[in-house]
Amino acid sequence: MAKPRKTYVCQACGSVATRWQGQCADCGEWNTLVEQSAPTAFSARHDLQTGGHRIALSRLDSAVALPPRIPTGIAEFDRALGGGLVAGSAVLMGGDPGIGKSTLLLQASANMAKAGNHIVYISGEEAADQVRLRALRLGLADAPIDLASATSVRDILTTLRAMPTPVMLVIDSIQTMHSDLIEGAPGTVSQVRASAQELIRFAKDTGCAVILVGHVTKDGSIAGPRVLEHMVDTVMSFEGERSHQYRILRSIKNRFGATDEIGVFAMEEEGLSEVGNPSSLFLSDRDAQMPGTSVFPALEGTRPVLVEIQALTVRLSSGATPRRAVVGWDSGRLAMVLAVLEARCGLSFSTAEVYLNIAGGYRLSDPAADLAVAAALISALSEHPIGAGTIVFGELSLSGELRPVAHAGLRLREAAKLGFEKALVPASVTAKGAGESSGMRLTSYARLANLVDQLLGRN
Repeated sequence: MAKPRKTYVCQACGSVATRWQGQCADCGEWNTLVEQSAPTAFSARHDLQTGGHRIALSRLDSAVALPPRIPTGIAEFDRALGGGLVAGSAVLMGGDPGIGKSTLLLQASANMAKAGNHIVYISGEEAADQVRLRALRLGLADAPIDLASATSVRDILTTLRAMPTPVMLVIDSIQTMHSDLIEGAPGTVSQVRASAQELIRFAKDTGCAVILVGHVTKDGSIAGPRVLEHMVDTVMSFEGERSHQYRILRSIKNRFGATDEIGVFAMEEEGLSEVGNPSSLFLSDRDAQMPGTSVFPALEGTRPVLVEIQALTVRLSSGATPRRAVVGWDSGRLAMVLAVLEARCGLSFSTAEVYLNIAGGYRLSDPAADLAVAAALISALSEHPIGAGTIVFGELSLSGELRPVAHAGLRLREAAKLGFEKALVPASVTAKGAGESSGMRLTSYARLANLVDQLLGRN
């Protein structure tokens, strides 16, 4: 048997180092390396090919009943999950502190409990009376939820094994759980991994759906080892700004449904309410005649969401370096659009400060927003509004050509439902296809310079 050796494990990302150092070489965090005994290495003759128990194999084409979907009573939550909770699944939900994770799960638990389901809610951060106070504020004090405040995984599983299997188990949060099989304080990499593994094993053995609440780091990623996201079936991110009313529940990973689906909520005094038409939320109180604005039909999974893009340019009289401020979009993408407008279209932004904002605190990652951003910048520079009832979408190449985008027909139909009549699109979006099915009037462009000429009245 080899002599045990010491290793150092990063508490932020889980990477292993052979010696202590102030900064983790993988994630860049400071003072996160903690000494830990490495597992004992056995010689090659102690292999795993004999001495175990044979497992039962089944054919993929066997006729078996698929796990049922369990509705949570919240349509936006079910949409993000892919149609509801799957029995025996493990869901990891992350989000900033105070964003509403516990509120959403308490509302879902109350709805399911009132529908006759056995629900268990375990809080490791709050006392049971504190959870009752929140339920009273939300009007859910009469929900028949089994509630407890505990952090020992052994105590939790012992209690659950002694009662009928619940339909759903909520653990708030996984960073507070502690397993006595592993040395270390709650929240360390080894504790989070071991606690999650035991809870996920309980879910698979009993068919109980387990939801784990996870803390996030300052950059928005879920705290703890990255392997935690690989262990669960579904990873969800609850996003939003405290200063804004809306919240977005985004599905990042889903073994039982489509990824990139979103559920939209609004934070109110009575808790989180569903937003069935998010486009109306992001386009409310909009002045269509103001220059520097454009409407873009973003696509989140299978749901189109219309958002307003706002741009402002300010000419500088001195030789100071102009600022580039972006909220809700990639700053590198903005630099590319500005470079194409200067190099391919003859517009000068080098002496102007540029400010770009996605209204409502929405965050865009769709590449089809390139043309909408360019149109807003052109409108802001020329002080010419794009026009009422117009949407813009298309991907921009470095040569100034407009490239096709996915699901153009879906974007156009959603815009038509909200009263938009005209669309500025790439030439690949034909009126015979997507335009006729939506009833929209399409104006197509092969190059960005053609759009610039029309908005500036050069034709």
